[in-house]
Amino acid sequence: MPSNDLSKAAGVLAARIDELARVSDERGATTRTFLSPAMRRANALVGKWMRKAGLAVCEDSVGNLIGRKPSKTAGAKTLLLGSHLDTVGDAGRFDGILGVLLPIAAIEVMSARRVEFPFSLEVLGFSEEEGVRFSSAYLGSKGYTGTLRASDVRLRDAKGIAVADALAELNGHRLPLPAPAHKSSELLGYVEVHIEQGPVLEAKGLAAGVVSAIAGQTRSKVTFTGKAGHAGTTPMAMRRDALAASAEFILAAEKLARNSKPLVATVGRIAAYPGTANVIPGSVEFSVDVRHPADRLRLSALKKLTTIGKGIAKKRGLSFSSEVTQDNKAVTCSAELTAVLAKSVAKVQGRSFSLPSGAGHDGVILSKVTPVSMLFVRCRDGLSHHPDEHVEPKDLGTALEIMVDFLTRMALGAGK
Repeated sequence: MPSNDLSKAAGVLAARIDELARVSDERGATTRTFLSPAMRRANALVGKWMRKAGLAVCEDSVGNLIGRKPSKTAGAKTLLLGSHLDTVGDAGRFDGILGVLLPIAAIEVMSARRVEFPFSLEVLGFSEEEGVRFSSAYLGSKGYTGTLRASDVRLRDAKGIAVADALAELNGHRLPLPAPAHKSSELLGYVEVHIEQGPVLEAKGLAAGVVSAIAGQTRSKVTFTGKAGHAGTTPMAMRRDALAASAEFILAAEKLARNSKPLVATVGRIAAYPGTANVIPGSVEFSVDVRHPADRLRLSALKKLTTIGKGIAKKRGLSFSSEVTQDNKAVTCSAELTAVLAKSVAKVQGRSFSLPSGAGHDGVILSKVTPVSMLFVRCRDGLSHHPDEHVEPKDLGTALEIMVDFLTRMALGAGK
């Protein structure tokens, strides 16, 4: 049974998650995209909770919210905890948010217990992870780690606004690409709590599990270009229909993934031009998201899809292009941090369980500068990126107890 202070903190955590879900750019839904008005309000609200937990709060030049609890130990390293505060459109209330608010709750509990840490703590609320506004994810964590590139800030949203323009508006002037917030030698690691976004833990009857690795991911913008024409006067045999070619490609991608488990391939956004009911589409752009735990097999699938696309284009008298907008290798979680986390999971729920993540997370980017570890929390029906996304209050309490135990173990010596 959790202690009284943990039970109370879990209740506060659940209430805060509900309150944050109401901070949105869209009435009747939870929608917060990179640097939107709702993201500014979310940072202000979560910053207030960080201060209540005794953290010193600031925002960096890309809009990341940072709450820091410095150690009294001279030369202490820093342990990073966090996730993202942006959402997909019409999102659930736990994806990303749980990984920011739960560490705040855990620190509040430990501060009340007067626990002193031999390392500093930072809770991070990343400004962008989902890739909704600019079709490329991790802009927040890239900024924090100093891995944001010129190609990233040239990306444009649907209104033609570049990332560089949005950052200039945020800061009041244009800035150079951000430097890393820390040297790697200053960091102990990064730990992220996240809903599983899948059905495995629920099937196992477990509230939580430790992540072994994060699948590699490539996101591309694919374009077929043919020739627009009159829908009533152009014979079928003489058409160069870019949308028909795209449909053939999309079904081929689905077939490839179905026959190459655990490969997954998704087309989530498509736009046909000129987009008129009585005109044959002359060009079509769509996104392709390909993921696999093994980088070699992911790259092999991408080559096959390129070959398929070129073949379809040649057969139909079209042109084909594919531009990579995001590419991340698979990430193996830290053996040392994960071992400590697994002990906490085993203590709280009776046994530990390890599973890979098919979804991408900010840990992918943080792994470039420090060891990473992740805790997955059970979500109902494995549903995510949906308003019905749900975590049982009891599981919230379990995850909080695990985090408090993990931080206690780290404070007692594992983090030295």
